[in-house]
Amino acid sequence: MTRRTALMSAATALLTILGTVPAGAEGEWQKVGSDARSGVSGLAYEGPAADGAGVNALIVHDNKRSGQQRLSRITHGENSSDVTPIAWDGAEPVDLEAVEAVPDMPGEYLALTGRGIVYRLTVTGSTATVVDYSPLPAIGEGDDFESFALVAQQGKLAVLWADRGAGADRPATLYAAPLTFASWGQPLFGAVTRKAYRAAYPTGDGTRHISDISVTGSGRIIASSATDAGDDGPFDSAVSDAGRVSVSAAGRVRVTLAASPAVLGTFPQYKVEAVECLPGSADAVLGTDDENLGGHVRTAPVCGS
Repeated sequence: MTRRTALMSAATALLTILGTVPAGAEGEWQKVGSDARSGVSGLAYEGPAADGAGVNALIVHDNKRSGQQRLSRITHGENSSDVTPIAWDGAEPVDLEAVEAVPDMPGEYLALTGRGIVYRLTVTGSTATVVDYSPLPAIGEGDDFESFALVAQQGKLAVLWADRGAGADRPATLYAAPLTFASWGQPLFGAVTRKAYRAAYPTGDGTRHISDISVTGSGRIIASSATDAGDDGPFDSAVSDAGRVSVSAAGRVRVTLAASPAVLGTFPQYKVEAVECLPGSADAVLGTDDENLGGHVRTAPVCGS
């Protein structure tokens, strides 16, 4: 089975399990963590569960102390969502905020920390092995990263990531660059472009203008934004159509951001930090890191064509 076929099967299974629900509707979240150490800071699909009746996905946790859990697997069943730990083999990261599957490389993932260190991982069974790690290029003063997305077009690979921004005085900065890998596995970044982005919702002093990003098959950039008033909330979030990205046959990356981002769904009382568009579907899976209130997942029809 090819990776694309596996992902299509995963998408179909997940939609069957969770159902397709209106963005912003209440009651469809599934709880997958119960405290500040078990929230969902990023999410990536593995494929269908072993029994064929559910979906496996990797999630990262933004834990900082040695020995705390960094990576877990969620298995969505028909009546439950089980979380199992993934052992971390290698240099231990601090504050993982995003994870993304590498296109056409089964079992390979990139995970990003808040300060901009990218870890290349091989995940086999219940173990994630660090292949190599490297800092992002062009890190700006005060940058705090929560988002990461890979784009494969015309045989080339590109990466998007963003400083989350902070309120009215600091918009998010969306970065983009071509991506290749050294023979020993290290991520290598090409020329970097950057653009400022302000979320249409939520607004206020605590707004994180980009808390995660995903890219559809047609190149639409889907971005989540969030705000919180502390470890016990209240929280608020939205998912918006942020713009488009394309990669030329020569590997040049072009990003066009929307002057007025269209809000596709709002999610009061939740802090969305993970958004992943399902292949061949209008739906995404959203994950939350609700600090002391734990973490949740759900689907929402925010990706379109």
